Amino acid sequence: MINYRKEIDGLRGISIILVLLFHAKIPFFSGGFFGVDIFFVISGYLITTIILDLYKKQNFSLIKFYEKRIRRIIPALYMVLITLVFYSFFFQAPYFAKDLSQSIFFTPTFLQNFLNIYEAANYFSLSYDFKSLGHTWSLSIEEQ
Repeated sequence: MINYRKEIDGLRGISIILVLLFHAKIPFFSGGFFGVDIFFVISGYLITTIILDLYKKQNFSLIKFYEKRIRRIIPALYMVLITLVFYSFFFQAPYFAKDLSQSIFFTPTFLQNFLNIYEAANYFSLSYDFKSLGHTWSLSIEEQ
């Protein structure tokens, strides 16, 4: 089993703060993608370490690996989706309903990045800021 490493949590925190500051349009923090890159590297490291550790113990199973990921990710993801549906019904303009319904389908199937490609969505455009689930492209990439 992997030992807990607080410096990794610190790097994760820094990467999340960089992304948040970018999306908040705080001056001098235009490199939100750098925070995403840091997060991807950390996730890749942790996932690879877990797989290698299990493989060395001759206990690796792809099915068990994904089962653990599903148990960890899906409950929180579905809570976000359900909350967003209720929020959008009461507070969001109907104009955004098509975008949300597409994202509601593509997000839990971990294909949001393909929807973005299909729509030629520009992560740095102002219109992308209004995509309720646009940020889940990174979760799709991580799962793929």
